[in-house]
Amino acid sequence: MLALIIWSHHKAPGISFVTDDDSVHQLGVLCWDKGHIIDAHVHNPLQRTIDSTQEVLFIRSGRVRLDLYSAQREYRCSRELTAGDVVFLPSGGHGLEMLEDTEIIEVKQGPYMGETEKTRFVPADNPFLSDVTHG
Repeated sequence: MLALIIWSHHKAPGISFVTDDDSVHQLGVLCWDKGHIIDAHVHNPLQRTIDSTQEVLFIRSGRVRLDLYSAQREYRCSRELTAGDVVFLPSGGHGLEMLEDTEIIEVKQGPYMGETEKTRFVPADNPFLSDVTHG
């Protein structure tokens, strides 16, 4: 799976996790009626081993094209995201082009290790990028 998109119009009563229990990120949608109470709680310290970086992007405003690539850097598909959409990026590669002024909130695991965390590449087969100069 390269991406899991939760569209802004998604509604499901209660709690529905879109990730599996063994996913490095646990991403769920909570939709409760007024007056519902979630018990106060703390999270117990746990040691976890994480071997990849996964991202969750929240599109706060604007419009963006998300390009998805396999781990071998092969273009797979593109999706347009707008305000209120959320995308989980568990594997493979991705690129973004802002189609309007756009505001995004990004969540990923830390600590941040700088540019050594990623390999940038110029896509060879993305039809949206044929006339773009990469820098």
